[in-house]
Amino acid sequence: MAALSTDPLPSLTRAWRAFLLIAWVLLAGPAMATEPGTSPPAELRIHNQPVFQFRVSLMGYTPAERAAAARVRFRNLLDAQGPGVVGVRPVPDGRAIEIDGRMVFMVMAGDVAGLEGQHLDDTAAAAQARLQETVRAVRESRDPVNLMHALARAIAGTAVWILLVRLLALANRRAGVWFAALVARQTDRLTVAGVKAIPVGSLAVQARPVVSVAAWCAGLFLTYLWLVFVLSQFAYTRPWGEQLRDFLLDVLRDVGLAIAGAIPGLVLVIVILLLTRLVSSLAGGFFRRAEQGEVAVGWLDSDTAGPTRRLVNVGLWLFALAMAYPYLPGAGTEAFKGVSVLVGLMVSIGASGIVGQAASGLIIMYTRTVRPGEFVRIADAEGTVTELGLFSTRIRTGLGEEVVLPNSLVVGNVTRNLSRVVGGQGFMIHTVVTIGYDTPWRQVHALLVEAARTTRGVLDDPAPFVVQTALSDFYVEYRLVACAGPEAPRRRAEAISLLHSRILDLFNEHGVQIMSPHYMQDPAEAKIVAPGRWEQPPAGQDR
Repeated sequence: MAALSTDPLPSLTRAWRAFLLIAWVLLAGPAMATEPGTSPPAELRIHNQPVFQFRVSLMGYTPAERAAAARVRFRNLLDAQGPGVVGVRPVPDGRAIEIDGRMVFMVMAGDVAGLEGQHLDDTAAAAQARLQETVRAVRESRDPVNLMHALARAIAGTAVWILLVRLLALANRRAGVWFAALVARQTDRLTVAGVKAIPVGSLAVQARPVVSVAAWCAGLFLTYLWLVFVLSQFAYTRPWGEQLRDFLLDVLRDVGLAIAGAIPGLVLVIVILLLTRLVSSLAGGFFRRAEQGEVAVGWLDSDTAGPTRRLVNVGLWLFALAMAYPYLPGAGTEAFKGVSVLVGLMVSIGASGIVGQAASGLIIMYTRTVRPGEFVRIADAEGTVTELGLFSTRIRTGLGEEVVLPNSLVVGNVTRNLSRVVGGQGFMIHTVVTIGYDTPWRQVHALLVEAARTTRGVLDDPAPFVVQTALSDFYVEYRLVACAGPEAPRRRAEAISLLHSRILDLFNEHGVQIMSPHYMQDPAEAKIVAPGRWEQPPAGQDR
């Protein structure tokens, strides 16, 4: 083997050189190997391959100068065309890394000092393995046959990559059309109260970019794999390919470990949700039976069974969410905590009115103030209660309109229930007429009661009656009160209209004028009813 030009003692034998090296290490080495940190560390990188990092100076040579000298020795030894066997030889206070028995560099104890979990022998063995790999890489890069094979593999991999990218582009176009059509069909079926909730065209247009983004992600992944493959084919660029490959494997490993670590928590979350669904189903069955009257409970009836069932379901699922929250993936991260605080703040600020409405709705339900199907008068609204919700109450007036009342308004106003006394499907009807003082009150009473009895749907029991609610300056105010049964028109306005029609017919038939007099001056004769006229028909006919 040819002697190296960088060898300081080319004419001495190997034994003599070993003796001088040991003596130098024993006498000068400890004094000249400086402590770590006096000079910046320097990495020995040969042919783009990381071999070792020098951290201390040796014989006055800085780590950077030691790395430069090692690169020169390596180049000279490799040019000697020897077997290229890398070995480790112990020396005092260090290990000598050799190629074919000739030293390339030394691993000193100071190079390992301060590195946690590192030992001198282990570090030297790792440097030996990396240097052996470097020798193989350099000789591979100098071999034209290997270079041709690597170039052929790179060209083949590039051709496969181009083919896959073209197929992906074709699939992107076809999948985009298919996905847009699928979204259009599903959106067309989504209706609320017979009206399409989302315009078909706008959502279908937005569906194409979703497929394009997925295709671009797949294309970038293929490009990443192609780059790793091509760089790994050549000795000089192989470290870059290995770094890219290791980065991808690290990411996949981290994702896999995260998924595997989240599986027990997800299983527990699923168990909590299944148990909650089971309990919710059992409770729902009980409340449905109570709603249908099959179960009699003192504190629960058919009117409150439905709201109670919904409240119990909400409570169960909120409890399940609180139990499952700590086991959700990422529940302990700062981002998840920040989102939770933000959502809680938004709910607490924006839901005060909603909570008040919901509380009013519960008050109405559980105090049984009104029920669906009853005729009520709340503030200026009068009609049939069609829906009693958690936030609002809906009333149909019978005049072609529906009034939506916030539950807080219902609780804060006087509610007149016109169906509670009658029971069933009936309701109370009443009307007011004002008649002059010259008409006998007994006759007016009889006419009003007769009108009620002959109106379709008015009940005989309880019997209709008349009360004189006011003796005004110019007239007497009469109020007729009657109960309408199931035979009456369901719309209260129509039933009252029929009653008014009958009152008009009877008053006209008996010549009683429905007109409230107002005076311009005192009449010539007193407006009184003589005793002989007190019992005018139809008054007194049934006695």
